[in-house]
Amino acid sequence: MTSAHPRIVTPAEWSAARAELLEHEKRLTRAEDALAAERRRLPMVRLRNDYRFTGPDGRVTLLELFGAHSELLVYQFMNAGPNHVCPGCTHFTNSVPSSGVAQLSDRDVGWATVSDMPIDQLRAAWTVNGWLIPYASSQGTTFNEDLGHGGGYSLNVFLRLGAEVYRTYSTGSRGVDRLIFANSYRDLLPYGRREEWEDSPPGWPKRG
Repeated sequence: MTSAHPRIVTPAEWSAARAELLEHEKRLTRAEDALAAERRRLPMVRLRNDYRFTGPDGRVTLLELFGAHSELLVYQFMNAGPNHVCPGCTHFTNSVPSSGVAQLSDRDVGWATVSDMPIDQLRAAWTVNGWLIPYASSQGTTFNEDLGHGGGYSLNVFLRLGAEVYRTYSTGSRGVDRLIFANSYRDLLPYGRREEWEDSPPGWPKRG
């Protein structure tokens, strides 16, 4: 069985292997730049702007979630039922620091986490986890269904032009996974994320 650590080589061999990998990374970076350019050219669809969410301080509209910003990122936090909070969404929300939201705000981008969980359940989750980022409950609205994600999780991007709101992008599953701080950095490690689905040499540690 292969040893559960990377192969040991000389400094010259390591430099050569690193240079080869760097070329692969550069190709991926250029491909990601091209994909981002394609994403910016996606058409957009008008969204209803009369949703009435419930925030920690009372009723709030979709337009009010934008604040003074022209662009808005909305993370759809999964409703996992009474007395239960989705661990995956918790992991994601832990990776969204208030300082990062502030930096987005400086670039004319707002952030809101929305869920069809009751506002009291959301408030409790924010209190227990010490989260400071904006949130609101969409319970009683068709917001989740209108976005096509039901009670699942997703990240949506909205653009405001005057009083009109447009949906420009949406992603879920691995698209959300790649945005998590810890996951991105664990992908740089020799053992990776230690997940069973990862392509790692035989014998390397897995979480099980």
